[in-house]
Parts: sequence; C-alpha cells; structure tokens
Amino acid sequence: MSYTFKGGLHITDHKELTNSLKTVRLPDYPEHIFPLQQHIGAVLKPIVKVGDTVQVGQKLADSDAFLSVPVHSSVSGKVSAIRHRLHPSGDKIDAVFVENDMQYTVHESVRPIEDYMSKSKDELLSVIREKGLVGMGGAGFPTFVKLNPKQKIDYIILNGAECEPYITADHRRMLESPSQILSGLRIAMKVLGLSKGYIGIEENKPDCAAALEKALGGKGDIEIRMLKTKYPQGAEKQLIHAITKRSVPSGKLPADVGAVVMNVDTAYDLWNAFENGMPVTRRIITVSGDCVKNPVNFEAPIGIPFEFLFEQAGGFTEAPKKVIAGGPMMGTAQYNLKPPTIKTTSSLLAFHKIDDIYSSETPCIRCGKCVEHCPMHLMPLNINKLSIAKNYELAEKYHILDCIECGLCSYICPSKRNLLHNIRVGKQAITAIKRAKKSGS
Repeated sequence: MSYTFKGGLHITDHKELTNSLKTVRLPDYPEHIFPLQQHIGAVLKPIVKVGDTVQVGQKLADSDAFLSVPVHSSVSGKVSAIRHRLHPSGDKIDAVFVENDMQYTVHESVRPIEDYMSKSKDELLSVIREKGLVGMGGAGFPTFVKLNPKQKIDYIILNGAECEPYITADHRRMLESPSQILSGLRIAMKVLGLSKGYIGIEENKPDCAAALEKALGGKGDIEIRMLKTKYPQGAEKQLIHAITKRSVPSGKLPADVGAVVMNVDTAYDLWNAFENGMPVTRRIITVSGDCVKNPVNFEAPIGIPFEFLFEQAGGFTEAPKKVIAGGPMMGTAQYNLKPPTIKTTSSLLAFHKIDDIYSSETPCIRCGKCVEHCPMHLMPLNINKLSIAKNYELAEKYHILDCIECGLCSYICPSKRNLLHNIRVGKQAITAIKRAKKSGS
C-alpha cells in the first residue's frame, strides 16, 4: 500500500544522474564564509572578532532571540574578516570569514553527550539548540523549537520523500547512514514523549526503505510507510495527511493536529550532535543539472562558495542559463556563484536547456489544471488575478497565505502564466501590511 494526498503531479525527476553514486567528500578550500543568517528567525551577532583563532565546531555567532540557533565553524583557522557577503537569498548579509589552516582541529566543546537517552527533555532541547540544529529539508526551522510544541503530539514523521527533481542528498543519506537516522529519530521521540515514529519514503526509493528496514532489525518502534511518487509529496502538510489522514486547517500548524515532521538529514544531525558532540558543520549537497559535467553528491562543509562545488563537479559542459540553489520547483535562482553554502543548501543545479516560457505568457483559458493539481486545494488562477490587481483583502479571503509555493500551478499552466511569482508577491505584500499595522506605522 502506498500513501498519498489529493492533488499534486508526477514530474520527471532526473534523479538517476546522482542517486546511485556514493557521496564524495569535498576537497579542502582555503577560506570559508559563514553568513549570520542561515535559518528562519533572527539574524545572529558574531561572538568572535577579526584575528581570533577558531576551531571546528566552535561557535561563531549567536543571538538572544528565541527563534535562533548559533552558527559554528566547519574548519579551524583564523577569522580574517566580518563583513557583508552575497547570500543565497540574493541579499547581502554580514558573514564571518575564516582562513582554513587545513588542520581541522576540533574545539574542546565537541565531545559526546554521555548517557543522553536518560536525560530530561529540557536538557536534550538545550543540546539541540546549542548544536545549531535546523530543518535540513529547506525551510531551516530551528529544531529545538519544533520539538517543543505546546500542543500534544501523537505523531513524529521523518520526511524521506525528497520529491523535488534532481535532488538526491536525502536519498544518499538514507542509504549511507540508516542506523544513525534511526538513532536521531529515537532522540526526537524521547524529547516528544512518543513510543512510535514514522518514516515516509517515496516508492521510487525502495533501496532506502530496504536499508532502513535492515537497520531496524525487526524493532517495532519505527514504521516505514511508502508514499506515492509525486510532487509535492514531501511538503509538510501533504505528508501529514498521507500518513495520518489528518488535515492541517487553514492558518494552523502541524502541531495543531498532533504531528511533527522532521527531515531525515536533521535526524542524522541529531545523532551526530549527541553521539559525537558535533554541531551542524557539514551536509550532503547534490550538484546536478543538464550542463554539469559530472553530477555528484558532495559531503560539504558549510561556508564554501557555490562556484567551487561546480568546479569540483567538472564544471559546465555549456554555459548555464540558470543556476538554482535548491530544487527546480522551489529553489532560488542565482545571479552569481559567489554565495557560500549554508545549512539549508540541499542542492545546486545548473541548466542550459531552459526556455524563457514566461516571455510568451498568454491569457488564462480557465482550463482548471492549476486548481486540479494544487496540493492545498486553492484556486491559483483567481489568487493570481487578485494579486496582480493588488486586491490583497480579497486574495486573503481566497486563502493566498495557505499557498506553499510549490510551483505546480506555473508548471502545469498551458498559457505559461507566471502564477507562482505573482502569488508570492501577493503573500509578501500582505505580510508587510500586517507587520506595518502591528507596529502601528
């Protein structure tokens, strides 16, 4: 039996380029750049200064804000600068620059947490925060906040769907570190007070399911459920409905229906934080696309410029017309290859064979395909029209804020309407209006 949700669409995924290739450790790079914003929440403040010597796992920046976690160095060396640097979001963000001494001396704070499964919930959450854990699936929500909801939780679900085309970082993590993922899930279960956990894996990854089942060894505290292969099966609300049949109401969070969703790579980082005492300093990054010479999955330290990863993948066979950080459906297009990898950099994709489809946008023919496939059961054609007209009050009544920005409406539109862009602009405008009203300005 495969589990799924209503809506969505099967998309050619091109995962065969990298899903069978073992993860490759990225070579040394002379200077690492650590932006002071790598997750949802507050911008951090540096706690080191230029000239300081730092080590692997040492804290570089932190914040007193609740929604924040620190950033740690992935190398040892000297702080060479603290200044603006281009961020994958397109903004310029303050960053800590560290000259890599190539010694990778580990900081004294990096040590295993003894007997951690007997520790209290608050003690576990404190470690999770201090080790800088965030959601590694893309959103980057601080893990210690996610694992400490006010609501009663009945389900914890590990997201192994990885439904975006091209990306196979989670695929390789599940194949190469199944027992570590299970250990991380059990830590999360301990924090939430649950005796059972679930892992959702799309049917196009039977090897991952087999590896995790083997690592489970017949233990019944974790159940693997196979999901129908379609996009966006890995979206949080869709995954919850597929596995629990519970629907997250408009304006509510997963915790409001008793569920917590966590990425499989986040579970690995949980294990690493407690078993080895290591903060988030490395991650698997897929480098792929139709003009990348040697598509590959790298185990990469945080803070390396995008251009170096493409160089190590053999460079480009043709000049790329578009480079994307993240997946082709929800990722962020890059106009420069200078930004560094951050905690949420799951993939870097380069494409030459891309048509400028939106230059030939034609009037909506009201075919209803965007409505049929919308995983949130919205009416994208109407929300798009209202957003263009800046009728934000009515757009909100049409639940524009419930849009998860999966991009299916734009992908499926025969008129090549740029629905996602217009809806995203509308959402941003509504959020800005609400913020201004709240501040009284």
